[in-house]
Amino acid sequence: MIQIGGLQKLTLIDYPGRLAATVFIIGCNFRCPFCYSSELVLPEKIKNQPRISEKDFFSFLKERKGLLEAVVLCGGEPTINKDLPEFCKKIKELGYLIKLDTNGSNPQMIKKLIAENLIDYVAMDIKLPRERYPEIFEEKVNIKDIEESIKILKNAKISSEFRTTVVPNVLKKEDIIKIAQWIGPAKRYYLQNFRAEKTIDPKFEKIKPYPQEYLLEIQKVINPLFEICQVR
Repeated sequence: MIQIGGLQKLTLIDYPGRLAATVFIIGCNFRCPFCYSSELVLPEKIKNQPRISEKDFFSFLKERKGLLEAVVLCGGEPTINKDLPEFCKKIKELGYLIKLDTNGSNPQMIKKLIAENLIDYVAMDIKLPRERYPEIFEEKVNIKDIEESIKILKNAKISSEFRTTVVPNVLKKEDIIKIAQWIGPAKRYYLQNFRAEKTIDPKFEKIKPYPQEYLLEIQKVINPLFEICQVR
């Protein structure tokens, strides 16, 4: 059973070019200190997070048929749920497109969802340059899984994007260039500015985001590696 910890009933930005609803799925295998969604990630907060039943969620989707076009699955980390394919199947049966937001740690699940035509778009977060992944996470990250997911998405027929939240004190220009060289050439890569709000590690709430000009400078340098490279 998928545990739903939140529902944004309308988003114009989470699924490019589509009117969508965003579903926040509880549980994550990463502990990014700069994560905005501690209530979906930390066990002590998860237990207090209100749930939305699958029944209520699917009732909502039935009511919105013809008004909404798509559902965005984010978290937490949706791919750690073994029931995700079944959940996607039910959404698909109602005629919706599905976008998956993922950290790329479960390439087998991503491959299965693509092979069974259960998702239409994937956004994969690239947190750090390849060699720096182990330094941030409490749990060990298998970098080969991350690389396998990158490869799957670059070769998949469905639409996909890579994106990085550019967190001051964690990532500098040189780091983003390393990431771009690691994942490129690829179709889409987006740089997202950090927002200092309710982070897992409260220290990050005091960090000032980079000026937009700084991100645009980086974007100019890495732009040749991608068909589309933009700052969000």
